[in-house]
Amino acid sequence: MIIRTPGRHLWLALWCLTTWAQAQSSAQDLPTITLNAGIHNITAEVARSPLERATGLMFRESMAAGHGMLFVFERPEPQCFWMKNTLMALDVAFIADDGTIVNIDHMTPRTLDRHCSTQPVRLVLEMNDGWFAKRGVAAGFRLKGRPFEP
Repeated sequence: MIIRTPGRHLWLALWCLTTWAQAQSSAQDLPTITLNAGIHNITAEVARSPLERATGLMFRESMAAGHGMLFVFERPEPQCFWMKNTLMALDVAFIADDGTIVNIDHMTPRTLDRHCSTQPVRLVLEMNDGWFAKRGVAAGFRLKGRPFEP
């Protein structure tokens, strides 16, 4: 007997298995880049693939000060994030290609609340809770770094 599984179900099963395996090893091993918010440096892990983006910061209990995760998407679209398996409070900045922050939202751990960009973006930066506000970084602020250069 041949059992046929639709592609999306197979992808979901593989994603769950991979997510579980990564949770056991804690953090993904992603490349990092340095971004600048005025005088403040950010060491950002870069999540580019669908699996890297889907896993994000899930299952981590903490993140070093001044560190974050930059999610890079293929094309500008409305981007939405949630915190189902994320254990720490985060702030998320939705960023235009030139580095201008479109909007920032606070995300509560272990929730299904959607946090979405107010306009299409390709870049999203997650930082520890309160990082942006403590440094006076808000919508309209322009970040610097390699992803924002022409």
